Amino acid sequence: MTLSYRQPGVVLTDRSFTVPLDHDDPAGETIELYARAAVARDKADRDLPWLLYLQGGPGFGANRFIGKQAWLGRALEEYRVLLLDQRGTGHSTPANRQTLPLRGGPEAQADYLAHFRADSIVRDCEAIRAEVTGGAPWTVLGQSFGGFCTVHYLSTRPEGLSTALITGGLPSLDAHADDVYRAAYPRIERKVAAHYARYPQDVARAREIAEHLLTHDVVLPGGYRLTAEAFQSLGILLGGTDGSHRLHFLLEGAFVRTPAGPALSDAFQEEAQGLLSYAAHPLYALLHEPIYGQDARPTAWSAERVRAEFPQFDAAKTLADDGPLLFTGESVHPWMFECDPALRPLRECADLLAARADWQPLYDPARLAANEVPVAAAVYHDDMYVDTAHALATARTVRGLRTYVTDEFEHDGVRAGGPRVLDRLLALARDDA
Repeated sequence: MTLSYRQPGVVLTDRSFTVPLDHDDPAGETIELYARAAVARDKADRDLPWLLYLQGGPGFGANRFIGKQAWLGRALEEYRVLLLDQRGTGHSTPANRQTLPLRGGPEAQADYLAHFRADSIVRDCEAIRAEVTGGAPWTVLGQSFGGFCTVHYLSTRPEGLSTALITGGLPSLDAHADDVYRAAYPRIERKVAAHYARYPQDVARAREIAEHLLTHDVVLPGGYRLTAEAFQSLGILLGGTDGSHRLHFLLEGAFVRTPAGPALSDAFQEEAQGLLSYAAHPLYALLHEPIYGQDARPTAWSAERVRAEFPQFDAAKTLADDGPLLFTGESVHPWMFECDPALRPLRECADLLAARADWQPLYDPARLAANEVPVAAAVYHDDMYVDTAHALATARTVRGLRTYVTDEFEHDGVRAGGPRVLDRLLALARDDA
């Protein structure tokens, strides 16, 4: 059954689909996918082509827009849009600490989650495309990890695509997770330096908070244990267009005076809890490194191992002298499964995924070199989340791909400058620019 309803200028329809858990076993277990279809109210009766949106992550459901927010208004000028909750996210069959025990123990949970990477997501898209479009190919817009999925789509099922649009999501075709993080830590350090140049008062504030956390056991209202390392991970904000400002405002209200002395304020703790908790997107933590797995080499907690090669990120060592505390960025570490109550029951499952040594290749360079689908990609200069050099190397591999390289936006350009970014990508893909 489908349900349609209205928002300002938009008609929305809830859609659900049943797909195999394992597409190589179509008669086996099935899962449910949820999607929200959107069309401009004044075009609801027209026969329009479809645009499929693949959200970043992994582990996030599609954006919940109100009306024609961000890029959606531009897309609705000429498309019907399908906002897909990728498997395990949003309203699709959930995968989290509450539901995964239904699979059995940690080993069964890890085997289940091995079906939640880009390869399965693309096969989901192909399984539902005929029902949505009547069999016609569709345009795909992939943001971040959604772009990784789009490159896999081009590698394996290009016949399903009329156009591919990618924002901040051109992956390396052959890098191991270790290569990804060796490129990431220097980039993160640059972002932190830029933040402190903008807000020099935050150098002392960040040190003061870290010193407090090294000497106090702080448990946030929702049960998250806030350690110095966890505090450093708030640097993930610096990958967004307004992230430096958000981090600054968070730090400036960190402490209050109490009868027992300075303490982290309730407001700071509440906001930090919301930023750090994986309760709403646990697959991000569980699958973040496996999205880079493409051979028999395990990822083996890559971000944690590679961080040891960059001792300037060690909070205790930094505070032993007078250097600025370095925040970290988009990385997942084993200690997160101890700090976060939404992840604690899944630690063994996460360890098994980190040790897994049977990942299959996700990209086909030869097929990409023979690509015939119009492709355009926004590459954000010095993107904190996706290495620019890796992205441009992939861009050179994909036949016919045109790039829009800009330093106007951070990783979230399709949100912060959505209509302009999407308009530019469409023009490039159509050879109109």
